[in-house]
Amino acid sequence: MQIRRFGTGAIRSSDHGKVDYEGFLSPLVIERYGRYMLKHEILPDGSRRESDNWQKGIEKSSYMKSAWRHFMDMWRLHREGRGCSEEAQEAQCALLFNIMGYLHESIKEARGNEGAPKSVNI
Repeated sequence: MQIRRFGTGAIRSSDHGKVDYEGFLSPLVIERYGRYMLKHEILPDGSRRESDNWQKGIEKSSYMKSAWRHFMDMWRLHREGRGCSEEAQEAQCALLFNIMGYLHESIKEARGNEGAPKSVNI
């Protein structure tokens, strides 16, 4: 096992082979997606759903149908040269929501509906 040594004298195990969330994810995307999700917490009747409501379970077929609708919106806006517009970003965030929801359900199925792991190697 490799050891990292810092000028202060602190030591840590190597970060080699560990997931680099900070490098893999874009703060611009996470921030925009968060604003999208906040906007869509409000339901048509004015009530509010919890931010993690989707984690209670949505059928994969529902995610798939919705993903296709939002992909078509995104594609149309791309073809029209409006791929960077607010409308396009909404479609992209909606598509991201459906992709992540579908993946969430797939992972739960593969794990026997246990959901996310209890601990992560940090």
